[in-house]
Formats: sequence, C-alpha cells, structure tokens
Amino acid sequence: MTASQTMIEFSSLALAPEMLQAIREMGYETPTPIQAESIPPLLEGRDLLGQAQTGTGKTAAFALPLLSRLDCKQKLPQILVLAPTRELALQVAEAFKSYASHLSSFHVLPLYGGQSIGLQLRQLKRNPQVIVGTPGRVMDHLRRNSLTLDNLSTLVLDEADEMLNMGFIEDIEWIFDQAPEDRQVALFSATMPEAIRRIARKQLRNPIEIKVRNKTETVTTIDQSHCVVTRHHKMDALTRLLEVEPFDGMIIFVRTKTATVEVADKLEAHGFAAEALNGDMNQAMRERTVSRLKSGQLDIIVATDVAARGLDVERISHVVNFDIPNDPESYVHRIGRTGRAGRTGKALLFVQPRERGLLKAIERTTRQPIPAINLPTADDLSEHRIDRFVEMLRETLSEQDLDFYYRLVSRIEKEQETSALDIAAALTFLSQKARPFIVDELENPDRKGRREKREKPGKDKRSQKKSRSRDNAIPFETYRLEVGEKDEVSPREIVGAIANEAGLDGDMIGRVEINKDHSLVELPVGMPKEIYHHLRRVYVRGQKLDLSLLNADAPAARKEKKKGKGKKRHQKSNPGKSRK
Repeated sequence: MTASQTMIEFSSLALAPEMLQAIREMGYETPTPIQAESIPPLLEGRDLLGQAQTGTGKTAAFALPLLSRLDCKQKLPQILVLAPTRELALQVAEAFKSYASHLSSFHVLPLYGGQSIGLQLRQLKRNPQVIVGTPGRVMDHLRRNSLTLDNLSTLVLDEADEMLNMGFIEDIEWIFDQAPEDRQVALFSATMPEAIRRIARKQLRNPIEIKVRNKTETVTTIDQSHCVVTRHHKMDALTRLLEVEPFDGMIIFVRTKTATVEVADKLEAHGFAAEALNGDMNQAMRERTVSRLKSGQLDIIVATDVAARGLDVERISHVVNFDIPNDPESYVHRIGRTGRAGRTGKALLFVQPRERGLLKAIERTTRQPIPAINLPTADDLSEHRIDRFVEMLRETLSEQDLDFYYRLVSRIEKEQETSALDIAAALTFLSQKARPFIVDELENPDRKGRREKREKPGKDKRSQKKSRSRDNAIPFETYRLEVGEKDEVSPREIVGAIANEAGLDGDMIGRVEINKDHSLVELPVGMPKEIYHHLRRVYVRGQKLDLSLLNADAPAARKEKKKGKGKKRHQKSNPGKSRK
C-alpha cells in the first residue's frame, strides 16, 4: 500500500472521541498520508510496516489508534515504544501525553539512560499504561523485573534504521522474546535496509506495508539553498547571514561535539543567543537547552546529528548545515527539523569548494536541485546596519524622553566649541565600533580556486608545493609521517587525511614531501595538543601516520623528546648521519 495525499478528515477514521477532542484542540485538521494509511489497520489490531521520513507525522500515526484501544483500568503496561535516543523517547512520550489529555487515569513513562534508575523505579510503581524507552534502559528494567511485558498488547519500533545503525538490533530481538507472542507490532523506518526487512519477516505477522514513496515530500515546504564558502570564511559567512536574514529559532548542524561548542561560543561573542547541544551534556543540561529554545530564551542551537535526533521544536524556522553531511540521508533528516506539519522553513547548506561532489549526491537523493545563493556583500551588510541604526534612532526619538540629553548636547556644544553635527558624528562612530558600518568583502571561493589551479605545479609523486599557503604568510612547522613511497601514498591522500581529521582547510597545509620510508608535511605553528595526538593515530594506506614534529624543542614534541623518540626520528630522517 502506498500513502498518498488524501482529503479525508480525522473524524472519519473511527478514533476514540477523546482522541478527536485532543487533536481538535491541538489544531489538527486533516491527517498526513502516513496517518491516513496507518490509523485504520492499527485500530484493527493489524501489524504494520511503515516507511516514512522524519517530519511526516508518524508519531500521531501510531499513538492515536493505539490510545483509542487503550484500557486505562489495566495496571500493567499495554504499549511499549522503542526509540533509538532519549531525545526521541521524550518527544514521543510527550506526544502520547498530549493526545491522551482527555483520558482519565492515564500515565506514560519515558525510560532512558542518563536518568536516575531509582526515580524510574518509583515512577513504574504508578502503573503506566505506555512505556517509551531506549532499548538499553528497557532491558535493564526487564532484567530487574521492575518492568513486565506480560500484559503488552502492542510493541512499536520507531526509527528502526537508526537503531540498526546504533547497534541495537540484538537488544531489540531480546526484548521481543520477553513480549507475548500475540502482541501487535508496528515498525517505522525512514529507510528499509535488508536487516530491517529480516526483523519484519521474523516479528511481524502478515503486516500492512505503507510507504511515503517520494523522499522530497518531507522537504517541499522548505526553501533550500546552498552557498560555496571556504572553511576559513565559514564563521564570517554564517554571522553575515544571521545578521541580514530574519529568523525565529534555528538549528546549526556541525560534524563534531567540539565544533558545537566552538561555533556556539563564537556566535555568542557576536551577540546571538546560542548554545551547544551534544552527547557530552548530561540529560538535565540537554533538557534545559531544548526548553530554553522552545520558550524563546534561546534562538540558536548548534548540534550534531545524534544530539538532535528526535528534536521537534515548533519555532525552528531555519536549519543551517554548517558542515555538509557525508550521508545524503542525513541531510534530509537534518532539514526535516523545520517545515513540519505544513509550516514553511528555510535550509541553508555551506559547501566548501572541494565538497561539490557531496552536494551533487544530496541533490540526487532529494531529486531536486539546491539553488546557490550569494553571501551578503560588504555593501549589503553596511546598508543593513545603517538601516537598523536609523530605525533605532527613529524609535528613540518617538518613544523616549530626551530632554536631559538635549541639555547635555547643548552643554557639550558650548564647552567644547563644537557643533551638534560633530557631536552626532562622534557618537555614531562610538555606537557602531562593535559592529562597524564599513565592512570588508569576503574573498570569492571560486575565484580563489581558479587562482590556486593556475599556481599549482604539475603532479609529482615525491613532492607537491602549495604556493597559496606561502602567499598567505602562514607560519609553518614541519612534521614527519611514518608513511612513504613504500606504502604507495600520494600527497593528495596525506592532505585529505589531515584536512578531514584535523578540520583544516587545504590552504592550511603547506609542502608535502614523499620519501622512501617516511613523508614530511608543513602544518600551521601551534597545533592544539588534542589534534596533534589525534593525528598520530590516523591511518593512511593501512599505515598509522605516527606524526612527530621534526623540531624536537617545539611544544608538541617535548613529550616525545623526553621519551627518547626525538633523537630516533631525527636519525631516521638523516640516514647518512653517523651514530657515534
């Protein structure tokens, strides 16, 4: 069965009156395709295999019919929903609570790691009818006998492909073994890999299959665009766009937990209300951050894919892919955080010049082009700041009592023997020092790339000089890598490995020299200790780089020198030197 757009009403789907009342109060009018196709068979007790992307309304697709069949007088859990992350578990539990607002004696309980097990044990004694949990914590309670599935009528797997990616499949099968054989099963997944199909064949009985066929259905309400920008200019580009683009709430996606903190801190320094959201935060901190975004105390969250899983905040109007995802499916999930339930949203993708292949892969996946936009020019930004300044002046003149300040300016005129115009000009200068009206232009990455191509020497297996790095006057240090000609390594592979692992733009990597048993590479002076130790463990062509600084007195190499390794490496790089 294929889900398609339909004009039917919720009232025609035989839902319980309490459900209809709740969704009317929530402003729901017509079901989404996945809801229209899922609700009838789930009401009948049929097993269901549903394929739908994030943001299509699948939570309501299973929660509404299952709650319609719920017996609130029962003291044991009747519905178990398994979710890959605590964020999604909390979101689903909150949705159940909203839909069941008119059911008496109803209780839903989220179970997830990171929360006190003692608190959960106390809450389980309140006899919840619905459990929403992550597989690990559900297993903990089943083994403790604090949770029993003896009275379970329905088991739901939400985002099954994500649970597969996170290694939960064996845990899920163990949980299935603890449930009654005659339970109803609903499995929802954005994609349908063979491993998920195997679970469906084993655990579902004659299921109804539903699929939202076109991947672009989840993004048709989202205005997508991309801009090409070098890594070095990403933050400048982001702050310029945020300054001229009106937005309500925003999620900015980056690749690493470290980047969430770095980008959020830089945005705060520019005056934006931003916070990081990553896996290193405890649950209380994460819930506080999301709550602040929902309430408007916070405007921007900088997150990784995993940290944002299950995040659904209505006021998110923009999604920015600060780092382009390597997986096109991740792009669809990311931008699905905006443009939900028919609302419009905007998604912006930053693409480095060398990442255009990833952009093409995303366009093939979404089956639509992602148009390019130009970053605000220096003139655009200047005019915007001036316009905002003039508007502030206008509001101040019309709304504030300025008598004291008129007298002050008049006094300064007399005492300093200067005009009111001179005073106004000086005050204007002082007021805009933090955000100047005169802005420098960003370099065009395409023009820069063409210049680099002209300057790049012919390919040489032994060495490759990067004159653009010299032109930029970046101070370099030389590092030794324990890979060379014997490993058939190329300069391109070394540059690619270091750029990807250290988060460096190609401009920040200098000369690469390939020797028989080792290579030399120039990297910027003052490499952070954590990046240095990380690069030592990176592999190229199956060999560990085992990176070391040639100058044994430099900070990054002092530890190696103390271990006696500095001398050994120096001798290796100078095989003709006598060992006296």
